[in-house]
Amino acid sequence: MSFVAVNEVTFRFAAGQPAVIEDLSFAMSRGETVGVLGASGSGKSTLLRLIAGLEMPERGSISIDGRVIVDERVFVEPEKRGVGMVFQDYALFPNMTVADNIVFGLHKLKREERRLRLEEMLELVQLSGYARRYPHELSGGQQQRVALARALAPQPSVLLMDEPFSNLDAHLKAAIRSELRQILRQAGTTCLLVSHDEADVDAICDRSLHVRAVEASDLGSVEFA
Repeated sequence: MSFVAVNEVTFRFAAGQPAVIEDLSFAMSRGETVGVLGASGSGKSTLLRLIAGLEMPERGSISIDGRVIVDERVFVEPEKRGVGMVFQDYALFPNMTVADNIVFGLHKLKREERRLRLEEMLELVQLSGYARRYPHELSGGQQQRVALARALAPQPSVLLMDEPFSNLDAHLKAAIRSELRQILRQAGTTCLLVSHDEADVDAICDRSLHVRAVEASDLGSVEFA
């Protein structure tokens, strides 16, 4: 059984406009990292927003771990989907420390549980000792790792990453690619990563999907389900 299933999803921004995504179907296995490639405007980021619940499809369904999160009758609120997201600009809170950024979404945990989760995340992304620093005191690569730690801290079922390397120079990007692949493997997280750069996807992902305007073809080793 597929862990993530997108079935015949169509989306357009307004009635009468051309579809951004049309009849898109694919599936992911638990723990798999899949890259989404495509030109600007092909619907890559929109796909992530549909899975996250930030947009509503015109038709079709999406399920995670056998649970329908959206179809013609069901719409699960974004905060109840078990989805984490890393945005292109990282979206860190500038007035919060690294620690406060990471534990921001853990308000339901007890204080000791939050402390332990924070330590676990800092160690995972190799930022132990940086808890009291602020985003402006970090390099671009360190900010990216904080954003990743914040997204992983609530232990999401699925991690969505939207152009996570676009703000990094070539040297730093190469180093972070290797780190990210290791972190995702260690965490056992199912991840969908959007990029315009095939090198990003080749370095990190198990397979890739190439999205064109209103169509998609599977470039990876697993066919669409």
